[in-house]
Amino acid sequence: MGHFIAITRKNELGTTRLGVTASKKVGNAVRRNRAKRLIREFFRLNKARLPQGYDIVIIAKKGAGYLNFRKAEKELEKIVV
Repeated sequence: MGHFIAITRKNELGTTRLGVTASKKVGNAVRRNRAKRLIREFFRLNKARLPQGYDIVIIAKKGAGYLNFRKAEKELEKIVV
């Protein structure tokens, strides 16, 4: 089961932008913030590998706040890169 959903759309800016969302289904505020930090860290480390000129919105699903960075990275690579 995947813990993330990615929605991408081409923009006219030539740069890639990231949007992150985590609803209360992910967990309490601590878990939601952890899930968002994992996503932002993945984006920061892999920005050069991502397609340029896109807006990427990543939605964290239930259980995403409990993942460690390596597991989150594997799942995000499958859907974004």
